[in-house]
Amino acid sequence: MVKRIDMEVEQGGTNEVRPDFFREPPVKYTGGDLPWQWEEDGLVATRTGAWAAPGCHDGCGVIVYTDKETGAFVKVEGDEESPYYQGRLCARCIALKEAVYHPDRVLYPMRRDPRDRGKADKWERITWDEAYALIKEKFDAIKAESGAKAVVFHLGTGRGTAPYMTRLQYAFGSVQYAYMLSGNSCYVPRVGASNVLMGTYTVPDCSQNHYDRYDHEGWVPPKNIFIWGNNPLVSNADGNLGHWIVDCMKRGSKLVVIDPKLTWLAARADLWLQIRCGTDAALALAMGKFIVEEDLYDHEFVERWCYGFEEYYEATRGWTLERAAEVTWLPEDKIAQAARMMAEKPTAVQWGLALDMTMECLAGSAAVIDLWSITGQIDIPGGMVTVHQPFNIQTWNPPDPAECLTPEEQRQRIGGEDFPALKYSGVVLTQADMTVDQMLTSRPYKIRANWIQSTNPLSCTAQEPNTRMEQAYKNAEFNVMVDPFMTPTAQACCDVFLPVCMYPERNGIRSIYYHVQTTNKACEALGESKSDMEICWELGRQWNAEMWPGETLEEFFTFTMKETGMTFEEARAENWIYPEYHYEKFRTGEQRPDGKPGFNTPTGRIELYSTLFGQWGQRPVPHYAEPPYSPNQVPERFDKDDYLSRYPLIMTTGARQWASFHSEHRQIPHLRALHPNPEFEIAPETAEEYGIGQGDWCWIENHLGRVQLKANVSPVLDPSTISLDHAWWFPEKNPEDEGGGCYGTYLSNPNVIVEAGCGESGFGNNCKSHMCRVRKCAPDEAIGDTDMDEIAKRFAMNEELV
Repeated sequence: MVKRIDMEVEQGGTNEVRPDFFREPPVKYTGGDLPWQWEEDGLVATRTGAWAAPGCHDGCGVIVYTDKETGAFVKVEGDEESPYYQGRLCARCIALKEAVYHPDRVLYPMRRDPRDRGKADKWERITWDEAYALIKEKFDAIKAESGAKAVVFHLGTGRGTAPYMTRLQYAFGSVQYAYMLSGNSCYVPRVGASNVLMGTYTVPDCSQNHYDRYDHEGWVPPKNIFIWGNNPLVSNADGNLGHWIVDCMKRGSKLVVIDPKLTWLAARADLWLQIRCGTDAALALAMGKFIVEEDLYDHEFVERWCYGFEEYYEATRGWTLERAAEVTWLPEDKIAQAARMMAEKPTAVQWGLALDMTMECLAGSAAVIDLWSITGQIDIPGGMVTVHQPFNIQTWNPPDPAECLTPEEQRQRIGGEDFPALKYSGVVLTQADMTVDQMLTSRPYKIRANWIQSTNPLSCTAQEPNTRMEQAYKNAEFNVMVDPFMTPTAQACCDVFLPVCMYPERNGIRSIYYHVQTTNKACEALGESKSDMEICWELGRQWNAEMWPGETLEEFFTFTMKETGMTFEEARAENWIYPEYHYEKFRTGEQRPDGKPGFNTPTGRIELYSTLFGQWGQRPVPHYAEPPYSPNQVPERFDKDDYLSRYPLIMTTGARQWASFHSEHRQIPHLRALHPNPEFEIAPETAEEYGIGQGDWCWIENHLGRVQLKANVSPVLDPSTISLDHAWWFPEKNPEDEGGGCYGTYLSNPNVIVEAGCGESGFGNNCKSHMCRVRKCAPDEAIGDTDMDEIAKRFAMNEELV
């Protein structure tokens, strides 16, 4: 079901903000032999992409079924014809109907007097015209008095909203694009390190770049796959599906899993390294030393395509197997075995969030990048392949600020001058911790308004003390929320609420890692809800219509995908579009703007010794930094022995759950039934030591405070470590603050006992390695188990909407 189309594409350019550069091959393959919409058993079937709202990074290929007579949403199924997704779906997507017809969906624009923040009964319905007029009036007045820099635009995790919200931001004139996770510590540090060292980003080659997938001539499965610091079957993070790992295992790939927790993949791995939280860089440095000294590295690749090999080796020389074993708590022989497997070809690395959530995350990421570089795994079949947004369609990344703002305006980005690495992250963010500090202190100037879209910062980021983030937003005089549901952040802090429709109710574009598909409207949006894209388009045109070409949103989509040579409607008819992918592009000049072989870095090579890090006053070679709170050290303001006697356990948090995506989906009955309560995992011997049984509600405490979660006694963790669910709130609780935040968001959320702050690069936070203690709650203290009968009744689908 594939057809081939030859095409000519105008060549693009590059810039220092988005340093990865590719020339698009002049061939593409499509699914145009298949219909995008058809009738089936009295239903209308629409082929589309499931890309938010609600949902995660992936935008899986789905078929949405609607009633032929009423147009009502009926069900969603995986699209087995989709080359990229192949029909796989998670529980969150399968439960979509409960989200679409949820009784708590906000369906109309609302406003509230800022003096009534936190009061649920003070919201009043308004029209879209009134909402836009109010926002424009407030923002324009602030811009006239304080400059556009006094308005910050906030976005959450990587989904299709980013290029639209940032274009809205630039149309208004603000440079402040904020992602409020402390240390910007999710994905973008790895992207930043990759762009600085390689001038590009790489992902494991599980055949996803080929339209014919595992049957593609020239593709081979990785001999070894390292799962480093993530659980891809549950998280499917960064646009990479965990199912691909299993598919490769079936084709012979061996697994090395580096994770403190025994996951499903770790249990089936050829090698599981149960690493101490936060010590990944030490492991990578020791593996690098072993590879060099055992002469396992790729001499030709290093000599021809790498810069600074001698300096890199010098940086690893102190990392003997013995020292690494002491730091990481891993056996020496397993470290050596991992190094040998890394050097075998082809080897791929599926890395994850754990590398971002250390204070010196750029150095740690660099240490891992250097491993696949010195072993020559770059852009080979089954290795680490270079990827980009096909046809330069920006569906994760924002527009180039240099095209929208003056140099002076760009210099006003919070943290931009202090942390130069930020502009290499692909999304040109403010520095999150500096942004919060400025919102709190009004220094060097006051942040007067916030646009908050597709994010719930009160629940989703480190924020000691637990009201820090809330107070930061409340210090502003005007806040706007754009979301499908009322959230703790919206309820506590916002003055205008703009309701977002669900993905079956809108059109859009989905492009990631080498293919493009359209999101196709299957049913009408409920109430007066609008898509994220439509909201940004309608308001953005009022500020600067030239930035939003086209008279309709679909015409604007055509503009954004112009390098395909297709209109939005033509692309929809093709279902998916694949440029022809080939390997070793660094040999043919396709990764540099001058067309010469090599990489888009200052030296034209992969920089094992980073010239840019050196220019910025950072260490130019990878290194290890012990977590600030660990069994080996605590900040100097504490007495180490006293602190560790009071807080002897390692606390990690952020592991993904099947039933939720960060703070989303807590109000969806079938998903909540899968995971009704906030839990922490604890080893049996540790639970016995502290008198804790399965299902006990417990306090997890440290010097920052305490939160309450339910014990899940499990042998998957080392006895030294407990793992806490993150981003919990309770949509069934009182929306007003009764002492635990709106909707109880501070009661069970470990983010309130994680210290905010970043590393020397502006990236990284110690989210995954703190110290704590645990004790069983007294009966009168326990939150108590969720009443799932009440949840099912309270959040049953609104039959009037169905």
